[in-house]
Amino acid sequence: MSMLSSTNPVLSDQSLGRVMGQLGDRSATASVQGVMAKTGICTILAVAAGAVCYSLAQTYPALYMITLVGSLVVSLILFFVMWMKPAAAIIAAPVYSITQGAFLGCLSLMLEKMLAGRGIAVPGGLALQAFLITGSIMAAMLALHTFGIIRAGPRFQSVLAVATVGLGIAMLLAFVVSLFGVQMPWLSLSGAFGGGSAAWIGLGINAAILLLASLWLLVDLAQIDEAVAAGAPKSIEWLLAFGLIVTLAWVYLEALKLAFRIAAMFGERK
Repeated sequence: MSMLSSTNPVLSDQSLGRVMGQLGDRSATASVQGVMAKTGICTILAVAAGAVCYSLAQTYPALYMITLVGSLVVSLILFFVMWMKPAAAIIAAPVYSITQGAFLGCLSLMLEKMLAGRGIAVPGGLALQAFLITGSIMAAMLALHTFGIIRAGPRFQSVLAVATVGLGIAMLLAFVVSLFGVQMPWLSLSGAFGGGSAAWIGLGINAAILLLASLWLLVDLAQIDEAVAAGAPKSIEWLLAFGLIVTLAWVYLEALKLAFRIAAMFGERK
């Protein structure tokens, strides 16, 4: 359907094409405003779920790991359900947002506890810092896209795809060698506490991955524009919103890790 192809399988041409083919009523077509409104709803659900789980995990520590693992598993299941059945987005997108928010909320608390164990205080908390970074990045990408400063064309997408595949292979290799006792301190978050070159390399890698995730927002936004221009049915707005939420969750995760590394390297010790 489009010349662009997002890293999100749920925003692939095949997924969008299946929805377009399944829904024959085109009396109401999708709009950018509709997609952004639904993305806003999903974002509110994610933030609310994250805040609730963050608070509950502090009050009831026994629920901490259960919520962390359970929400991650449910999020992954919903992601693959969406991949196979995109038309389920109207239900899956809000539920995914809630479970992903719960996972990221618990993860934020876990990282804050790691810092607290070392006597490092984080002004406002890691979750707030990561949220502000994510919101700023989204606003910046929207501006770059709206004013045509960066155009996410096929060549742009190809470069990002190669970089993303390379990142995935590198992470997989790092995991495999770790099984044999070979550690890469610049990839481990705990390596930020040791300082030195390993901590700086880890910080640089983290910032580069955050930039990569942020640039994928431009591809997702461009694909939304193309779906709307093609006269996609209004029902597809939930699918497009789901794709944006997946990328935003990735951006938040990398922002959270970056805030953690900065705090571990430069935060004031009590």
